[in-house]
Amino acid sequence: MSRMQPDLSVELAGLKLANPVMCASGTFGYATEYAPYVDCSRLGAIVTKAVTLEPRAGNVPPRVRETPGGMLNAIGLQNPGVGGFLKEKLPALREFGVPIIVNISGRNVAEFVELAACLGEAEGVSALEVNISCPNVEREGMYFGTDPGLTRALVEAVARTSEVPVIVKLSPNVTDITQIAQAAADGGADALSLINTLLGMSIDVMTRRPHLGNVTGGLSGPAIRPVAVRMTYEVAQAVDLPLVGMGGIMTAQDALEFILAGATAVAVGTANFVEPASTVRVIEGLDEYCRRHNVARIADLIGALEVR
Repeated sequence: MSRMQPDLSVELAGLKLANPVMCASGTFGYATEYAPYVDCSRLGAIVTKAVTLEPRAGNVPPRVRETPGGMLNAIGLQNPGVGGFLKEKLPALREFGVPIIVNISGRNVAEFVELAACLGEAEGVSALEVNISCPNVEREGMYFGTDPGLTRALVEAVARTSEVPVIVKLSPNVTDITQIAQAAADGGADALSLINTLLGMSIDVMTRRPHLGNVTGGLSGPAIRPVAVRMTYEVAQAVDLPLVGMGGIMTAQDALEFILAGATAVAVGTANFVEPASTVRVIEGLDEYCRRHNVARIADLIGALEVR
């Protein structure tokens, strides 16, 4: 094994990350919840739980259901609202000393724009992650992330308003994710993150009722990783934007699949529920891989997949 100190740093949409590993939105709270178990200052960036304009109580329970190779969740964007986030959550987040990426969610374009204006001026906010897996209440519930036109219009509005880089989080629940990726790029996205959860459902055959109070939920975990890697590879071929790959990353080897497929950075999600220090374990594993394979810069592995 090489004694060389590999350079794990990457640049994502103008942000300098000490390493390519971050937490996935909704799986790490606002980081302070995990601070007793993991050194959050070692992460490349922290991605917050979703923030909406007004506080939300979330969906009725049960909200989480374990599945083979993963889990279903239907939390419903429970959060204290942007006012509560700025007052109660952001000050503590700044103490970790790493880039803070705030995930935002709205019911229409105007709400996203207001969030972008408010958060883009807040001290310590490094970027926004725009959750386009949201129904637009003004378009009869059509999801922003399933229609290229809605995606482009939303991203254009947010990009015009935001003072910080805009990362658009793509939904896998589409026919062709590259069309949505291109629409986001055309709208002015600085980077893309993918994938969000796959829509799933689980039924209790004894009661003949859904296991989740919301009936359906988002499937995450190792079961979706091959789909996520494939979509990351497809989007990397289709658009010239940095990507954050996610979906079932449990180990450094899993993270390397996304990086080789074209991701600049990766986000660890469901693994945080299994082992709270998973993010740091992945960082350490990437360092070990680079040493073992004499890789001086992990950035050299981005998109380095060799297709036969």
